[in-house]
Amino acid sequence: MRSQAPLKRVRASKPHREERHDENGPSWVWGVHAGLAALANPRRRIDKIIASRNAAMRLPDGVEPQILDPAAIDGMLPPGAVHQGLAVRAWPLEPLSLEAAAFPVDGRPVLVLDGVTDPQNIGAIFRSAAAFGARAVVLQDRKSPPFTGALAKAAAGAIELIPHVRAVNLSRVLEELGKRGYATIALEAEALQSIADAAAGAGPIALAIGAEGKGLREGVAAACSRRARIPIADAMDSLNASVAAAISLYEATRRAPTRSD
Repeated sequence: MRSQAPLKRVRASKPHREERHDENGPSWVWGVHAGLAALANPRRRIDKIIASRNAAMRLPDGVEPQILDPAAIDGMLPPGAVHQGLAVRAWPLEPLSLEAAAFPVDGRPVLVLDGVTDPQNIGAIFRSAAAFGARAVVLQDRKSPPFTGALAKAAAGAIELIPHVRAVNLSRVLEELGKRGYATIALEAEALQSIADAAAGAGPIALAIGAEGKGLREGVAAACSRRARIPIADAMDSLNASVAAAISLYEATRRAPTRSD
């Protein structure tokens, strides 16, 4: 059992929902998994921690949150935020350069997201990336949402584990990955080759994934060395981007050549 000073309860008779901060300032991450992961990440600068009494018992030794009733926490977060009694306000995670995130090549896959902007989708993609040992996720610089709120909750802590890169020109990113040892694969519904066949024996893979419906832009797809599809029933036109990422990562890691430690 942890030994520490008693936690102080603070009641908020009129909960105040904080205004949205600018993208360079601190913002909320909520949910037990997302909050604990943020607190465990040495790259995070923490501004404030609020927790219910029950959730506070799950915090590491030495972490002293402000104790609030669940209703008071509700009032400080966006409507509908499922916080499970814990919210952490922290400064944004800094993206890495492509060089730092993807090189030298070590066999782990890299994901490149083209036009994927839904926070829930991106969060779920990060969760799959962590589950299948991906090395990094590359996103569009200006069109991707911040790593806060619903995105962080959907990622269940994975944004703290998987480095991300924000790039202006995804075609150039894929060309650079290809030049330096990655097999670059564009996921397209019309491709002739399956992702299983494209990934077989390919070595380290960079997967380019587009948004559901729109798919990859032609310039991004053309920058890849291979095009592949996920075989699905004719009754469905396409898969959700996060589902496509999970299936593709599974195939990439299952069929990649075994590497020695």
